[in-house]
Amino acid sequence: MNTTYHEDHGVDPDAPLLELVGIHAAYGSIEVLHGIDLVVPQGAVVALLGPNGAGKSTILKVASGLLTPTSGEVRIAGRNVVGAPADQLARLGMCTIPEGRGIFPNLTVRENLWMATMAGVSLSEVEETAYARFPRLGERRKQLAGTLSGGEQQMLSMARALSVNPSILLLDELSMGLAPLVVANLYEIVAQVSQEGVSILVSEQFARTVLGIAQYAAIVLHGNVTRVGTPAELEDELSAAYLGS
Repeated sequence: MNTTYHEDHGVDPDAPLLELVGIHAAYGSIEVLHGIDLVVPQGAVVALLGPNGAGKSTILKVASGLLTPTSGEVRIAGRNVVGAPADQLARLGMCTIPEGRGIFPNLTVRENLWMATMAGVSLSEVEETAYARFPRLGERRKQLAGTLSGGEQQMLSMARALSVNPSILLLDELSMGLAPLVVANLYEIVAQVSQEGVSILVSEQFARTVLGIAQYAAIVLHGNVTRVGTPAELEDELSAAYLGS
């Protein structure tokens, strides 16, 4: 099993910002990823598409360091980071917005944003950036996060993640449980973030919600990436009913 992380590996400025190479992963004795190869270029949105249980969330867990692969490499700018601790991945620019949003429901919006200052950014900077991108959060800054709408909670989760200026953003089922108009607004923000140079890997069950902003899509079925290409190149496969079209 490849679990060793070496601090002294150099960063290759010409390498893709995020790359998965030959990733096998298992839960217990059951292998769920069977040799995943995937590249996320700088400033690009790459969408993982496929039905529930296909392996999309597991790919994100491996990429974010939450699940150690049984074999293969996760590379950030050419550096193998398998086995790297979460704080080291954060210093390398990786940030994850998990399924379920991962906010603190018993803290106010402002207190949730204050948690992001642990990365060394001042609260005033975090708030300024968050409220500029999500004005509704400014209106709700004294409100308990658990009483926000689902869309507002997702905004708060994104605001916290973006406050640390990540170079790689991993998003898991951003649209889950949200109204289509709210999802469209959130993906507009995702598109803006990618235009600022952030590389984004997003898992989505419903293809149409993300394909308007994605440069590339990877179809995931039964723990394999069966096809990768631009949305236009994958049009036939993406029209299949299992992708929500």
